[in-house]
Amino acid sequence: MLNDEQMQRYSRHILLPDVGLAGQERLRSASVLCIGAGGLGSPILMYLAAAGIGRIGIVDFDRVELTNLQRQVIHGTGDVGRLKTESAQEAVGRINPDVKVELYNTRIQSVNALDIIRPYDVVVDCTDNFPTRYLTNDTCVLLGKPNVYGSISHFEGQASVFAPHLGGPCYRCLFPEPPPPGSVPSCAEGGVLGVLPGLIGSIQATEILKLALGKGQPLIGRLLIVDALQMRFRELKLRRDPQCPLCGEKPSITKLIDYEQFCGLKPAVAAAPTNPDEVTVHDMKRALETPALGITVIDVREPNEHRMAHIEGVRLIPLSAFSCRFTELDPNQKLYIHCKSGARSLKAMQFLRNQGFKDVKSVRGGILAWSNEIDPPVAKY
Repeated sequence: MLNDEQMQRYSRHILLPDVGLAGQERLRSASVLCIGAGGLGSPILMYLAAAGIGRIGIVDFDRVELTNLQRQVIHGTGDVGRLKTESAQEAVGRINPDVKVELYNTRIQSVNALDIIRPYDVVVDCTDNFPTRYLTNDTCVLLGKPNVYGSISHFEGQASVFAPHLGGPCYRCLFPEPPPPGSVPSCAEGGVLGVLPGLIGSIQATEILKLALGKGQPLIGRLLIVDALQMRFRELKLRRDPQCPLCGEKPSITKLIDYEQFCGLKPAVAAAPTNPDEVTVHDMKRALETPALGITVIDVREPNEHRMAHIEGVRLIPLSAFSCRFTELDPNQKLYIHCKSGARSLKAMQFLRNQGFKDVKSVRGGILAWSNEIDPPVAKY
């Protein structure tokens, strides 16, 4: 039973006919695993702690960086450099010391996902990459756990609950195949409105509480899409795919796989140690210092990124303007293309090759690698 202090703490819940004392006890006995303690994980962890979820697991291997603080509100300036799990645990403890917090300071992978996820009632996906999303989805389906999904990009976010054991579809029913590597920019590449993860994370936290209480209509079979710039919400109906290789009528996936390989982030067989389409930042430095080599270096980042950090002697042609401005370049000249970390430069390289350019290379690691290996004063962002 709740003690007097807990009765006071949760009184606004207890007053709700659909919660009451019995519902608050259900929340206290519930367990939730939060995969990711970043933008989405921040509001989720804080609201679950405030709501009185009894046991919360936090999975993250990363440390707090200054660039996180624009949106990852569970962390503060003094937490920069700390493990996100430890910073988040401390914040949860400040909100509600009754919550039991279990930390997993590791990258969730096929070798440990089943053991990490199995002890929890509900799993919430707060990740920012496709291999971990597919891994989380597959593990939840195999274990019969509801997967409360959220994602954010720029000004738009999505949320749903994937739970085939409750009659709904899984993540693979919506996205049977991952997008090509580099085609969907991360927050680090494309940016994100700082309050957007708060909005989507709060929706995810709401879904978790509904599932724990057994009340309301969860987002099972529905995908909620939020356009924060226009402040519009729309909903897509989702159906379970009978041909889904995981939750369909004849599943072909019965165990966890190599998700880096599945998402095209590493080849199926061992490859050569270097990519012939790429050069290093040291090669780029040599090209800039030796005009006789006849190599032009192009920066395909956007102007606002260029203002934050740039390399002297490098010409800016944003990728967003490439289809109009590529004619400014000589198709017979040697070109090195760089961006922030190497994804957009590969896209620009392929575009130019399709236009008949003879000798184009992408700079592996982009300006981040330049800052790390060549010129540390160049700002990271």
